Amino acid sequence: MKVIDSLENFKTLELMEKANKIHLKQHGKDITLERAVFLSWWCDKGDCAFCYMSTQKPKIKDPLKARRSINSILAEAELCKRLGWNIEFLSGGYGSFSTSEIKKIASKIYEITSHPVWLNTGISTNLAEYGEEIVGITGAVEVVNPKLHDKICPSKSLEDIENMLAMAGDLGFKKAITIILGLGETPHDLEYLFEMIRDGGIQRITFYSLNPHPGTPYENQPSPSSLYYAGIVAAARITFPDLEIICGTWIDNLANIGPLILSGANGLTKFPLFKMFGTRYGKRVEEEVFWSGRNLKGTFSDYNLLLDNSSTSPELDSYVKRYIDKCLNNKSLSE
Repeated sequence: MKVIDSLENFKTLELMEKANKIHLKQHGKDITLERAVFLSWWCDKGDCAFCYMSTQKPKIKDPLKARRSINSILAEAELCKRLGWNIEFLSGGYGSFSTSEIKKIASKIYEITSHPVWLNTGISTNLAEYGEEIVGITGAVEVVNPKLHDKICPSKSLEDIENMLAMAGDLGFKKAITIILGLGETPHDLEYLFEMIRDGGIQRITFYSLNPHPGTPYENQPSPSSLYYAGIVAAARITFPDLEIICGTWIDNLANIGPLILSGANGLTKFPLFKMFGTRYGKRVEEEVFWSGRNLKGTFSDYNLLLDNSSTSPELDSYVKRYIDKCLNNKSLSE
């Protein structure tokens, strides 16, 4: 494929330039801030080679105690609404919440934000239980090369993920996948990815870069090069002009943001919102978006929006206050 050849021959800037033109024509200049809302630190499978939760499973004696409180989850949704952030999806390890519990959480978030939510809560055959509170289902593919996938994610078969997404489509839900770069894939593995997107009718993809966690086989591996990451995103944008692309980067890799935007990203994710709000790191995100010539939807620095409690439910007040206090503490430390 031409985009793969260009990537392998270090023509990344050419890919980015073409991708940027396509993106501006198809999607315009708005960039969203996305927040994955985690439900629990427990995962019943707990054997993905890169995953932090794989290091926690042996330490968790009671999975119920690894679940977040419902009000804490809802308070986070309330603050995302105030700050103009999208909820990227609800995310939790296998076996952390039942389908009916996830449905109740999603329904309450829908009431708070007026937007149905995406789910990224593992392979499920119970999708018919969901309704208007859900907009789409995400398959945590992570790596698309079949042999590599079986080695890295032994308990999450690609076939099962694809079957779940097919069921989601039949039920009228949108379909998305997540991909982690830096796990040992090559540019030629884009052929597997593009086939999955095309054949599966995938409408959204979230790319992440490897975050090496201590205690995992990847703890001493570097995150992927910024230009490699940008080149992969650009190749996806060129091949699928209408695809929604969300890109995750970490607080120590904020310089990735500009190149990812110019490569075709619609939104940015994977930020520790309450640690970064009002800090130089949060403001750096805003600067990266500004100097990419884009319009940021959402804020990392507007305290007026943060403190607007006009719509908060009384039962969430104390939980919301805890998050706000963290942000205000950031402000006091920076002054």
